[in-house]
Amino acid sequence: MANSHSSTPSIPTTTKLVFLLFSLVVGMASAQLSSTFYDTSCPNALSTIKSAVVAAVGKEARMGASLLRLHFHDCFVQGCDASVLLDGSSGEKSAGPNANSLRGFDVIDTIKTQLESACAGIVSCADILTVAARDSVVALGGPSWVVPLGRRDSTTSSQSAANTDLPAPTLDLADLITAFSNKGFTTKEMVALSGSHSIGQARCITFRTRAYNETNIDATYKTSLQSQCPSTGGDDNLSPLDVTTPNTFDNAYFTNLISNKGLLHSDQQLFTTGGSTNAQVNTYSANSATFGTDFANAMIKMGNLSPLTGTSGQIRKNCRTIN
Repeated sequence: MANSHSSTPSIPTTTKLVFLLFSLVVGMASAQLSSTFYDTSCPNALSTIKSAVVAAVGKEARMGASLLRLHFHDCFVQGCDASVLLDGSSGEKSAGPNANSLRGFDVIDTIKTQLESACAGIVSCADILTVAARDSVVALGGPSWVVPLGRRDSTTSSQSAANTDLPAPTLDLADLITAFSNKGFTTKEMVALSGSHSIGQARCITFRTRAYNETNIDATYKTSLQSQCPSTGGDDNLSPLDVTTPNTFDNAYFTNLISNKGLLHSDQQLFTTGGSTNAQVNTYSANSATFGTDFANAMIKMGNLSPLTGTSGQIRKNCRTIN
């Protein structure tokens, strides 16, 4: 008779092992990131990035929002791998949401040049983007957070993925929830991350329909938007995403939504009659500390989207081209 103790594992046990291995593999990438990654190899990396961001934002406050947006548009396509920085007509830069819209590449170039001079081949463009986003928020009065480091840079960039994965300013709430859920974010985290629109500006072409055709918009605000954004022409005219404190990272964005002063259709979708995210908007409007904490935690999570680590990818010498 066979020894019952030496039989092959039962199906439930085998299933548990498979799930355990899967969890280990999935968790491995983010586990390899560390806030102390450059402490020995490039000890001035973080201070170099911060100084450059502070200087750029001091020169033009809008740049803080531009750098934050660069990181977001990077992470939502192929993960946080600096794929958004690669030049080329078939890459992410040429995608609909990015072409003639993304900016701040020159600031990233400046930082990369400084870091290559200080410690060549060490600091990735992906990490520069991630740290610069945090430093931009802080420079404009927002919360800080510890950035895990050790991402590496992609050798590819996908225009089609950018066109598919980046949420458009025309989306309704259900589609916003889906777009963020596809990247692993809860609805609460989506609302928190939308608070990045506390800073920055948008082009007339992105809010013209709202300014002329929508009814859930404050009358005075609507008139103001129409004066900045004609019904035809002026596509590139800019308006602040947060009309109250356009250059300060705070919770006024959410208070504006309650007053029907969201600039983009997708902004105002977070607060509508009977909307499922209204309570979250009310919470953030009433408590800036709660918003700051939730935003910081969601940013850390975003920075951990599918990073290349270990020997995957490369450390680009020039953020615009592969080595």
